[in-house]
Amino acid sequence: MALSSDEIQSILRIDSELNKIRDYDLLLERILQEARRVVNADAGSIYIKENDVLAIKYAQNDTIQKHLKPGEKQIYTIFTIPINDQTISGYVALTGTALSIPDVYKISKKAPYKYNSWYDKEAGYRTKSMLTVPLKTQEGKILGVIQIINALDDNGKIVPFTKDDEILVTHFAANATVALQRAYLTRSMIIRMIRMAELRDPKETGSHVNRVAGYAVELYEAWAERHNLSEKEIIKNKDILKLAAMLHDVGKVAISDLILKKPARFTPEEYETMQQHTCFGARLFNDPQSDFDTMAYEVALTHHENWDGTGYPGYINPFTLQPEKVNEHGKPLGRKGEEIPIAGRIVALADVYDALTSKRVYKESWEEGQVLDEIKKLKGTKFDPELVDIFFTIYPNLKQVRNRYPDL
Repeated sequence: MALSSDEIQSILRIDSELNKIRDYDLLLERILQEARRVVNADAGSIYIKENDVLAIKYAQNDTIQKHLKPGEKQIYTIFTIPINDQTISGYVALTGTALSIPDVYKISKKAPYKYNSWYDKEAGYRTKSMLTVPLKTQEGKILGVIQIINALDDNGKIVPFTKDDEILVTHFAANATVALQRAYLTRSMIIRMIRMAELRDPKETGSHVNRVAGYAVELYEAWAERHNLSEKEIIKNKDILKLAAMLHDVGKVAISDLILKKPARFTPEEYETMQQHTCFGARLFNDPQSDFDTMAYEVALTHHENWDGTGYPGYINPFTLQPEKVNEHGKPLGRKGEEIPIAGRIVALADVYDALTSKRVYKESWEEGQVLDEIKKLKGTKFDPELVDIFFTIYPNLKQVRNRYPDL
């Protein structure tokens, strides 16, 4: 059956919006959200192929979400599924064909796949209708699958997915795959820049920057909702903040190895040189061609500023390294309070949180209680007090980010 004019227009509108999103993870989340919306589904998951398995990336469930506190997000287990014909998602990834099941508890015994009811038991949920569609490139390569759960009629009753739903989601998935490939290229370029920094500083691992970026997005979303920003603005800024946060320490590539990899405490002169990585990073984005350049500049330059004005580099020209404002000692005057851009304040908190909870060659990770006490202690001095309050409000979300990007 052909798509209606309204359905075609809906897909084109969504396609246009998806192509504006540059961050790979945020795009995955939005793809799942929109796929559910176009067929009025209660829940769903999106999986990406990683070697020979499918790894879950996002899960959404409106029924469960309704029972959570405002700002709280559904917490789900990170797991992988073998790509074979034993599971529904694995079967779709293996065959590259969509699969619509009216009731997952009534699958024919002749089918090779079965439904694993583990999630329903854990969440107290009842999965019934399920539509699973491959994310397949024009060349036939499988990137992953979208699994949409429990189609709802106008009265909120669970019904089977229709053939029209399958056609609609299949068309949507084809367009979404193009956007995913584009976002993957962007992610790959950023990862290469991070790996360049990692060669210079082993602390700058891919897991570290992914976690910092993930924490930053969670903090920003909660902050933006508090400040009544529009959904459109929140979506746009989450996207560019995620990428900018990943590059917060890219300026370290310009710091000498003698300082960067020094195992002992820095001398005052060495510490002053180390602080310049903020300026070197900002230089990379000083010719703004987009909102991303502007935010990346702010994050690189200000993520070591403190709320009370005691951070660095302060008011300094990142090219000449000359002060623009000075304190009583003739040193650059530190930015303080809301003089620090919100993106810089957010990444400052995200970066310290990850540093405290991560093991390094020169230190063990802190216990959770120690970390939380330290964050509280630094409220109003190092960190924006409002962001610290938000940090504790959304702390389960931050732990979920940490689980998603473990150290390798």
